[in-house]
Amino acid sequence: MGVLDEAFIQAPEHRPKTHLTNSGDYILSNEIPTIDLSSLQDPHCDKTALAAEIAEACMRWGFFQVINHGLSLDLMRRVEKTVADFFSLTLEEKRRVKRDEVNPMGYHDGEHTKNVRDWKEIFDFFLQDSTTVPATTEPEDTELRKLTNPWPQNPSDFREVCQEYAREVEKLAFKLLELISISLGLPGDRLTGYFKDQTSFLRFNHYPPCPNPELALGVGRHADAGVITVLAQDSVGGLQVSRRSDGQWFSVKPNPDAFIINIGNCMQVWTNDKYWSAEHRVVVNSSKERFSMPFFLFPSHDTNIEPLKELLSEDNPPCYKKYNWGKFFAARNRSDYKKLQTESIQIDRFKAA
Repeated sequence: MGVLDEAFIQAPEHRPKTHLTNSGDYILSNEIPTIDLSSLQDPHCDKTALAAEIAEACMRWGFFQVINHGLSLDLMRRVEKTVADFFSLTLEEKRRVKRDEVNPMGYHDGEHTKNVRDWKEIFDFFLQDSTTVPATTEPEDTELRKLTNPWPQNPSDFREVCQEYAREVEKLAFKLLELISISLGLPGDRLTGYFKDQTSFLRFNHYPPCPNPELALGVGRHADAGVITVLAQDSVGGLQVSRRSDGQWFSVKPNPDAFIINIGNCMQVWTNDKYWSAEHRVVVNSSKERFSMPFFLFPSHDTNIEPLKELLSEDNPPCYKKYNWGKFFAARNRSDYKKLQTESIQIDRFKAA
């Protein structure tokens, strides 16, 4: 990634207007809310107060940060080191576990967002090994296939550390899912039934220094497809979020001990547009590498996504038609793998008339 190929160059209207400088400075226009989860350690805590904070964040921003989240900081530092060790391997070594169009998990350095190549390399792995997904994107095809994670031999503790971290971040995701359910006036376990055979996965991102950060993006503008995303990032910074009120981009100040949470498309549909799946992107810089680790909470492949009936009324009719998560996931995944002639499938396709 030492020379900027034209495949990485964003259209002029999508190039970052602000990016990290060589000194690592960042420009902040607004900060997303920070929510303290320490009260969850008390089994008798009143979760409605936390839920109210989350409701406000989900409606206004679609993003918030959580602190005192209960994950071991020692574990977070261990997984960060292991991830850095993996990406420091030779390209030949990393490509021994390279993903392809059959198995979307593993190493990859050619991902596209909005049909422009991202300035990054990644390693993906399913939370559940193995995971069941549709065999094709065809609506009438009921064939399924099981996918397993390809694990590198080096670092030697890679698989062990990754799976330990995955189990812990999953616990946090379900705590947040409960609070979001409560924030909607629903029982805390209202949404858990959609995750019996979840398709959730984790991603490790490595953004090398970029020779022309004003032309490229680490990840192009996009909204996450799933339910919620739980993101850990280092101290370098680069995440930018599109503000719901006016679409302006603002940078998120990094806090390596916090998790950044954002609402995905599924939650936006379930809440009938009450909660916002915000577009976001990653800017890069010319001198510092950056690492981040998102966990994508995805439902089971057979889940049909549509507005929750409890939230609908005569004054709030459904904004979306039903769609199958597994087929949607399969279609989005294939569009990430290589440049296509058309933009990847979006939830706007399922907007009700």
